[in-house]
Amino acid sequence: MQIGRYAFVVAAFLLSQSVTVHAQFVTFPAATNGQTTFVMPSHNVECTYTPAGGTAVYKPFDGGPELSCDRREPKYVRIVLTPKSIRRFDDVGDQDCCGAGNPFPYGMRWSRGPFTCESSETGLVCRNADGRGFSVSRANIDLF
Repeated sequence: MQIGRYAFVVAAFLLSQSVTVHAQFVTFPAATNGQTTFVMPSHNVECTYTPAGGTAVYKPFDGGPELSCDRREPKYVRIVLTPKSIRRFDDVGDQDCCGAGNPFPYGMRWSRGPFTCESSETGLVCRNADGRGFSVSRANIDLF
């Protein structure tokens, strides 16, 4: 009886331990201007990474790097994350979301510069190095 009880306690202990599963990393090629773009499988959210210093035609407002993510529906919104700030724009003039290039598969993680994003069926979560960031889905946008 003692051996059976001992085996049960050990099995219960092992099952109770949380197993941390880390998403696999995915990389996307940078365009010739240095920017990297990726789109969620739903084609409702697209992000563009701009390196420090920007491009010949676009300079991030604080010098960069910058991660800018657009959500198309139900209302077009842009979220801009930098190493120092996060901003939400509800009145976006250049609405060009969401292309078909560089699909960001669910369950994957992307990282470049100070930014890391995770893709899931419930939405996209991105953070900068100090932990500030956002989650975006068709249903919600939360800045933190």
